[in-house]
Amino acid sequence: MPSALLQRDITAFGQFLVLERGLARNTRSAYETDISSAAAYLSEVLHVKSWGTVDREMLLDYLDDLRFKGCESSTIARHLISLKMFFRYLKSEELIPADITEVMESPRLWKILPDFLSEQEVLALLKAFPAKSDDPLVVRNRTILELLYASGLRVSEAASLPLTAVDMEQELLRVTGKGSKTRIVPVGRPALRQLKYYLDFVRPLLAEKNPSEPAVFLSYRGKPLERERLWQVVKLAANLAGISKNIHPHTLRHSFASHLLAHGADLRTIQEMLGHANIATTEIYTHIDRNKLLSVHRKFHPRG
Repeated sequence: MPSALLQRDITAFGQFLVLERGLARNTRSAYETDISSAAAYLSEVLHVKSWGTVDREMLLDYLDDLRFKGCESSTIARHLISLKMFFRYLKSEELIPADITEVMESPRLWKILPDFLSEQEVLALLKAFPAKSDDPLVVRNRTILELLYASGLRVSEAASLPLTAVDMEQELLRVTGKGSKTRIVPVGRPALRQLKYYLDFVRPLLAEKNPSEPAVFLSYRGKPLERERLWQVVKLAANLAGISKNIHPHTLRHSFASHLLAHGADLRTIQEMLGHANIATTEIYTHIDRNKLLSVHRKFHPRG
């Protein structure tokens, strides 16, 4: 639920739509629902307390979270329209200093062009945290990044991953994803080595206060990590690596799939590893590959 302060402005905006813009109450309700959804995310995940502290990157994080949850591009575009109307209202009422949504474009192309990192950027991201350190949280964070990229896990899957899901001998994970469906995901050896080091030498230290906890990734207090903490780990790594792209845990999932495709993996295999119910969802990565071909052609062909 959004904080009382955020909700107060949403309610005032709804009254404005009906009383001054003459919109139907059902239309008002639709706008308020969209904005309340954004407010709940900003409040619960990013700990935002007022609209004046919201920046463009936070809104992009929210819209990307909608995409992560499987929302269609048309739904995400509708949420953006609602937010643009709301921020225009906040600016007109002098409740915020500037309308940060003025230059935000429609996300209609997000469905076919998800954000991803180059292989060099992934290496820089991984190196943001040393593989071995006296600080157990640093090692844990490196292991999280390695596993997200090596396996293409959703952030919710990584947060809830149990120890029983890890099969070191077979070099794979048994992941329970959407719809409680279990899939087998191979894990690369560098990530497995990092995971083994974490499980053998670091996790026992984190688990001292909560030895019966089954989750792989633990907090300093021995509790399982929440999604927003994994989000913060990825954001911190991007800052430390000097990567300016708007990166989320899901960006590593996109990168996992994009790099597999670029190196010759077939779509059906990628679909299985990602846990997509429909291969049409996986086909978004073919558009990335076409864009790469187009950029190479334009760069190197004399008539490009």
